[in-house]
Parts: sequence; C-alpha cells; structure tokens
Amino acid sequence: MVRGLFPCDEQGTVLDILGRSLVFLTPATIDAVLAQMPWLGTAWDLANLYLEGVDAELLSDEAPSLLGLSEGTTCYLSAAYLGEPGRFDDFLVHEAAHIFHNCKRRTIGLRETRRREWLLEIDFAKRETFAYACETYSRIHELSKGTRARQALLAEYSQGPMPADDRVDTAEYLDILGEAVAARNGWKRILTRCSPPRQGARA
Repeated sequence: MVRGLFPCDEQGTVLDILGRSLVFLTPATIDAVLAQMPWLGTAWDLANLYLEGVDAELLSDEAPSLLGLSEGTTCYLSAAYLGEPGRFDDFLVHEAAHIFHNCKRRTIGLRETRRREWLLEIDFAKRETFAYACETYSRIHELSKGTRARQALLAEYSQGPMPADDRVDTAEYLDILGEAVAARNGWKRILTRCSPPRQGARA
C-alpha cells in the first residue's frame, strides 16, 4: 500500500511511522492506553473496542461494534484481529489508511506545501470509502496475480455483504474497486477517486 501510494523518497519515512503506530488492546496494554488518552470520547471508544475483543459486555447498548480505531498517528486494534478474519478483511490496512489523512506531513518530517498538508489529501466525505477500498484491494492484490484474477476476485467479493456503513456509497465503492483491479497501480486509482475536487474544476 505504501509503495503504491507514496513516491520512493517518502516510503521509508511512512513505513517507519506505520511500524511504530500499531497498538493491540490487550489486558497488558489497555490500562496505560486509557490513562494516557486525553479525549474522553476516544477513551470510551477504545474501552469498548477492548471489551469487544475479549467478548465482554460493552459499556452501552449504543456502543459501536469495532475491531479497529485510528487516532492521529496511532492505530488501535482489538485482540479479535488476531482471530480468523474474513477472506477480504484486513482491519490493519483499513486503520492504516485512516492514518494517512490524520497525520500531517510536517509531523513526520516530510515537506509540506499549501496543497499537501496531510500525508494524503482525502476528501472528508470519502474517508471511509478510501479505507474500505484500501482494505479490500489489499486482499484482492494479495490473493491474485494478473488483471483477470483480480477481476474474478472482485466479482466474488461483490456477491457478498458490503460494508455496513452509511458513509459508504456501495455503487461508488465497487466502481472504485473495479477501476483499481484493472489498473497498473490500483492504489493510485483509489487515491484519485477519493481525493478532494480540484479547485477551479468544473462540476
């Protein structure tokens, strides 16, 4: 994913920050994570994320069912991630994709410009679409070789359940994946489709 989305001279820096961003919520880590979290809303989400991962009762009936959560440059995953994922699931890739629009370039020492403030400029309304597309494309890319094989896997995936997230337009999501599996660099196609509209571009 990093090699597909970033130029060669930035890949090492981005891989380094991702390598230091992962936190599994386990009995050994949850107390310190919650104690150090300055935002009560995020702490509540993380507590429920932990409880979900150990099959415990959530703090509220209204608590969302989560397996991962990104905050700034940190990616939190529940212990359930270590279980058997679905064929097209990769919550680590999903949460890492969110880090790209949460982290400013200058934070990790990359040059920032007026139009490039974040690691990746992702349209606010398409952030979940971007993360889901990265997750699914990552699995398709890993499981297949060649365009026809990728298209066959996408056809298989499209027959199953889609993301249960009202922030994702299913038709657009599948269309983005269709472009990605047919392209030489599918990651770039996902990024292009989820980027903010260019200023001055016609509607």
